Amino acid sequence: MSRRCSVSGKGPLVGNNVSHANNKTKRRQLPNLRSVKITMEDGTTKRVKVAASTLRTMKKKAAQAAAAN
Repeated sequence: MSRRCSVSGKGPLVGNNVSHANNKTKRRQLPNLRSVKITMEDGTTKRVKVAASTLRTMKKKAAQAAAAN
C-alpha cells in the first residue's frame, strides 16, 4: 500500500539531510498517516489512510456543520 492520503492525496516529499560540513544526502519526508474508519453513505464502514492534518480539517468542518444546524 502506498504512503498516500486517500482524501487529500498528500504523499512523500524528497529533500536533503544537510550535515554541519554541508554534505547532502537524500531523504524522504513521509506524511503523518492515520488509519481511520469512515462510514460510507450506504452504512458500511471502510478503513482508509488519512493524513493527520486532513483529519483535523475533516473534524473542524464536521463541527462547523453541526453548529450551523
